Amino acid sequence: MALESTLRKVVDQPEASYRQAPHNVEAEQALLGAILVNNEAFYRVSDFLEPKHFFEPIHAKIYEVAAGIVRAGKIATPVTLKTFLPPDADIAGAGLSPAQYLARLAAEATTIINAEDYGRTIYDLAMRRDLIQIGEEMVNVAYDAPVDFAPRVQIEEAERKLYELVEIGKINRGFLKFAEASKLAVDLASKAYQRDGGISGLATGFKDLDTLLAGFQPSDLIIVAGRPAMGKTAFATNIAYHIASNYSGRTRSDGTIETVQGGIVGFFSLEMSADQLATRIISSEALVQSTKIRHGDITESEFTKLAGAAREMQLVPLYIDDTGGISVGQLSARARRLKRQRGLDFLVIDYLQLLTGSTRRALENRVQEVTEITTSLKALAKELNIPILALSQLSRQVEGRDDKRPQLSDLRESGSIEQDADVVIFLYREEYYLQGREPKGADEKEKYYQALQASRGKADAIVAKHRHGAVDTIRLVFDADYTSFKDFIDDSRVPERRG
Repeated sequence: MALESTLRKVVDQPEASYRQAPHNVEAEQALLGAILVNNEAFYRVSDFLEPKHFFEPIHAKIYEVAAGIVRAGKIATPVTLKTFLPPDADIAGAGLSPAQYLARLAAEATTIINAEDYGRTIYDLAMRRDLIQIGEEMVNVAYDAPVDFAPRVQIEEAERKLYELVEIGKINRGFLKFAEASKLAVDLASKAYQRDGGISGLATGFKDLDTLLAGFQPSDLIIVAGRPAMGKTAFATNIAYHIASNYSGRTRSDGTIETVQGGIVGFFSLEMSADQLATRIISSEALVQSTKIRHGDITESEFTKLAGAAREMQLVPLYIDDTGGISVGQLSARARRLKRQRGLDFLVIDYLQLLTGSTRRALENRVQEVTEITTSLKALAKELNIPILALSQLSRQVEGRDDKRPQLSDLRESGSIEQDADVVIFLYREEYYLQGREPKGADEKEKYYQALQASRGKADAIVAKHRHGAVDTIRLVFDADYTSFKDFIDDSRVPERRG
């Protein structure tokens, strides 16, 4: 009896009476046979093929055991595998013991040249079965949904499941063995060693901030907060453009693109339009005042610089969505779509308080709504495995204090912002507050002007929460003309000139 006929789920039934889930038992047998004959075949499919992708449970078990043996540096053969399979296991009613079935697989194995093709066939059919399951769930939910269940919510949930399917099961993977987790940690250190600057996360472009945080880490939610006019949007655009402009990638063996430096950036601008945001970035890069750009009051040389900066920006993988008033569910769906279609390594949201909740209960209470938003953003950061930077307003209680430097208790509307964030950075410019103050008396005037002069063009990035390390205050330079931040260079750190 031929091996392909050994496993037969249904016999002598009319084909029109049922529809079986897509599968190819022969491809599974051919691949397993090739692996048992030459373990090199395993490495041709191990990057993308997992035991769950096999249709037959016994095949999934054989592949899982063989993978464990090969990865342990041993040889996977019918002899070494049979001790790990139940001796009384029924091979789909074929009447063969596991040892006999393994021997049959190896005996009828073909060359390993086609191993990857067989693996792709098995994987693609598994994806189809998952698609069928998602489709059936969509149909059932749509039929039985209660009146207050919005179709938009179901669409967002379906899109989330489809994204998980595209990401090869990286999401909701359950418990992870410590050995696998430690391997991920070593891979992280290896990437940090190879990356420019020697940091494990995405470089922000601010040297002292990168040193403190080791860059923005994957799956982290970073909150950048401050009162109006502190430069939150400018700070976010500086970081976003730096990451996008330094992007470089390489092609993996499976045809996908892996980010090596920088990253692909998505920017949700809920307050400013896309052209206003682009104007800020062009102003900063071309060193032409944004006010002059808006009024058209530019010289020929400045226009040349603007055109050059615009040409460079066309090659930068920075994608802007300026739709206002969207919900956190819609934002998540669009972020997943961007990562699926073009890739995504870093996401910016300007700003958090302009998002709305997705559930009716959240919409009834602003504190609950903000809680849902921050919880959803943190979950999205983990799901997409990217850092998400969200700008946030601070409460007015800052203005009532003599010391205007913000604190964690100033985060507006909900303690969940502080709770869910991995990093909280406050932007503070003392110059802004000093400019709006009127000194009284000659002595106070002298101190006032000294303080104003000392704070001119300076800004503080106060790292008030850092889940992975220390907190500190990073001094930056703020250039209001070009709405940009730069590294602060202390005179004591400038090397002395010689000769």
